[in-house]
Amino acid sequence: MSHPRDRRRLGRGAAFTVLACANVVMLATASAPSPIYPLYQARWGLSVTMLTVIFAVYVVGLLGSLLTVGSLSDHLGRRPVLVAALAVAAASTAIFWTADGVVSLLIARVVQGIATGTASGALAAGLAELSPARRPHLGPTMTAVGASIGMATGAGVVGVLVQSTSRPDAYVFPVLTLIFVVLAAITLAIPETRAPAAAGLASLRPTVRVPREARAEFLASVPALVAGWSVTGLFLALTPSLVSNVLHVRFGAAGGLSIAALFVANSVGGLWSVRQTPRLATLLGAVLLTAGASGLAVAIAVASLAIFVGGSVIAGLGVGLTFNGNLRAITAVTTPQSRAEVFSAVFVIGYAALSLPSLAAGLAAPSWGLKTTGYLYVGFVRALSLGAALHAARSRTHRPTAHPIRPGRERGRHRQQARS
Repeated sequence: MSHPRDRRRLGRGAAFTVLACANVVMLATASAPSPIYPLYQARWGLSVTMLTVIFAVYVVGLLGSLLTVGSLSDHLGRRPVLVAALAVAAASTAIFWTADGVVSLLIARVVQGIATGTASGALAAGLAELSPARRPHLGPTMTAVGASIGMATGAGVVGVLVQSTSRPDAYVFPVLTLIFVVLAAITLAIPETRAPAAAGLASLRPTVRVPREARAEFLASVPALVAGWSVTGLFLALTPSLVSNVLHVRFGAAGGLSIAALFVANSVGGLWSVRQTPRLATLLGAVLLTAGASGLAVAIAVASLAIFVGGSVIAGLGVGLTFNGNLRAITAVTTPQSRAEVFSAVFVIGYAALSLPSLAAGLAAPSWGLKTTGYLYVGFVRALSLGAALHAARSRTHRPTAHPIRPGRERGRHRQQARS
């Protein structure tokens, strides 16, 4: 832990704000390329399959880093890992900035995935550990809600730029590069919340491990995680093409704004979940995911943008409810020694669900057509969501930690956790 008289360090509140901003910007960068995909497609003659490959290699880099360095901040401390991740993120946006073809895009997405995977566990753990004693739920909430705010902002802003310029990448990626450099410099001044420990090469060995004490909550969260992240993959990989080619909307910003609608609703769902127990939030979210996926299927079948947006909002509420509810439940049963490792395991499940179905859809689209592929994809998400709802209804794993956070009642316990 940082020495209390080290005046070069930011206070806990300022450090929490820095990490929350880094979380938002990191995820905004992840969604920023999606609205540009149709422009890349026209500029370099890319197929729908290649677009989904470009999306999928991001997850390859991300999963690789999660499996190797995702828990490294449990050994080295949060600060050095986050500074390195932000520097790598700056490199990825610089490659996007100068991209001149599909190879550049593939490299940029892989590097971007490595940065996101490296930062994910450390950001989630740091936000949990820097949460105010009276509001211990704030860290997990900002991890979930901040991610959706970032996704919404990246897709929405870039979507508007797509409508107004043929080269939105020439504006977006230089700004993001500068922001990452500034965030890396500021992160050098945050207090360390995890004392460095010995970390040999064994700590980089690919592994996903969930300690026994967190295993029940983790396994109970998997169905809803898979359902929520699968619908997110649909939006990031295929929605701009669906909106343009299946719904026949020629407004250039429509694809990005559709993605933004999902993630704005995701943010609202995450905030709503704070008022529920984690188990109830997961159940409500899974029900809404089922309803939202049904709406998306109808929208694709009848080519209705209005129904598509409505389904997006309902599904987004479901994603926010389930993800934040799951994070709160898992946070309550983890310790500082294993927190980044457990969060990394959560993100491994999530990003696998994000990428594999969308990659399969991209491979199927040339043979089956984009409309049929999209319809089958949302049917797949609907089946997953219905299964998650039934699982959440039966689950009894969310025990005393599942109650809504009451500051007065929880204050003593979390002060004790903060000292440990």
